[in-house]
Amino acid sequence: MKLSKIVALVAAVLAAGSGMARADEIRLAAQPIPCYAPIFVAQKKGWLGEELAKVGAPATITLTTFAAGPPINESFAAGQQDFGFLGDTPAIIGKSVGLETSLIGKSSVGPTSLAVIVATGSPLKSPADLKGKKVAVTKGSYAHHLLALVLQQGNLSFDDIELINLPNGDIPGALIAGSIDAGTVWEPVITKFEAQGAIRVLADGTGLKTGVLALIASTDFVRKKPEQTKALLRAYARGARFIKDHPQEAAELVTAEVNLPPDLLVPVFAKFDYDPSLRDEDIAELKKSADFMKSVGIIKTAVDIDAFADRAINKAAGLN
Repeated sequence: MKLSKIVALVAAVLAAGSGMARADEIRLAAQPIPCYAPIFVAQKKGWLGEELAKVGAPATITLTTFAAGPPINESFAAGQQDFGFLGDTPAIIGKSVGLETSLIGKSSVGPTSLAVIVATGSPLKSPADLKGKKVAVTKGSYAHHLLALVLQQGNLSFDDIELINLPNGDIPGALIAGSIDAGTVWEPVITKFEAQGAIRVLADGTGLKTGVLALIASTDFVRKKPEQTKALLRAYARGARFIKDHPQEAAELVTAEVNLPPDLLVPVFAKFDYDPSLRDEDIAELKKSADFMKSVGIIKTAVDIDAFADRAINKAAGLN
């Protein structure tokens, strides 16, 4: 979604005041991928309801899935969501154009869960080999930042490649067809196509980008309903612990929700730290992402990450 469209949506919502939830409804937005698996585990196990009941605030949970982070921003702009699970880049974009959201936790981190990939038979062996090549990425995604960092490893910049904007799920097909030379993607694409022998990893986020994914909330919701906010964070943490302690059972539980069979989902789980705590290193990583986005014009207005991150509510939930 273009920044101008988000701005227009924000203005429309402020003018119309639409998108109000029912008093007993809590609305969640996520993508149906392994990066956000704990929320699907918590939903399946009934832990969202349990944690809300503990604070005397039972509610109807409405979980809506979206293909990517930008449509989640659009839904927040329309006043249709209370909590969102999305990449650092769309979360920061939304904040930069005026969405009244707060970063209350992280969904996951996983440096090997995003990567620059090439076709199995590709002659490309190192970042320096990308010079002059067609390289695809979903512009404005957190993989966009990884690509910049990988290029830097090869003493290259975006000026040295032909940058192609493609949805994450379309990149492997374009590689296999030979219409691009490389692509930057995230799970479950990496594992799914590695298992088919169709692609290999040229470089991942190891030592470059930890891959912080965001857990955001309506700032108004957090202010008015802090106990419910903490309850949701605790339910997510329960989902994270269950995946760590029982990966096979968790994989079988949410295989349909995250679009990956259990035999592939278990090794994908191992790539992630799902602990929703906000640590100093997470904030530092998000600042690097925000600085990159400002430097290449993805955002026009700088975002104060320290102000965006509500570490107080995160700590009050007992996560730190």
